[in-house]
Amino acid sequence: MSDHPIRLLLVDDHDLIRSGLGAVIDLEDDMDVVGSAGSVTEAVAQYEALSPDVVIADLQLQDGTGLDIVRTIRKSSNETGLIVLTMHSGDDQIFAAMQAGASGFVGKDAPSAEVVKAARHAFVSPRAFVCAGLVGAMMRRASGESTNLTEREHDVLLLLADGLGASAIGERLFLSESTAKSHIARIYQKLGAANRAQALVTAMRIGLLSSIQPTER
Repeated sequence: MSDHPIRLLLVDDHDLIRSGLGAVIDLEDDMDVVGSAGSVTEAVAQYEALSPDVVIADLQLQDGTGLDIVRTIRKSSNETGLIVLTMHSGDDQIFAAMQAGASGFVGKDAPSAEVVKAARHAFVSPRAFVCAGLVGAMMRRASGESTNLTEREHDVLLLLADGLGASAIGERLFLSESTAKSHIARIYQKLGAANRAQALVTAMRIGLLSSIQPTER
């Protein structure tokens, strides 16, 4: 173990979450919050000024994502621990964090002790990725169950991108409204999304949509 407390930088665009997480970490004798930031730009500046041992960053920020922070820092340091926090921990987000060079990935619905544990791991083994849902995600990817939409689900996704709701999608595809809602729910599940906006952003990022704009049909 180090002879000094693990120095952490907290990044989240919500003051309440930063302060709450900071209060939890302050209870740990071997950890010390040395700075906080609310954006990618501020986080990178704080990192350069403070040289923290571990950075804990939210996935969704006003001017980018926690993955932007991970990639930027990882270009210059293999010794910094990098933890990604998110409200929506879908398989694609997990793999994206791992590929970006994160040390760990933790859902915001996880117990605070899990965040503390991940921070300690990141400090000791910054390049060894840990995530409670990694094994399941790898199994789903291996069996093709991750983001492989069916042809019908892709049709529904395109209509979601056009701004249609479940009723209108059902009419367009000759489905009942309940069936359309079931397809939409399955799409959200596969993309690790909680709503239409998140689903479309993720779909664009992984290449299921080339753009979000109305198309003629």
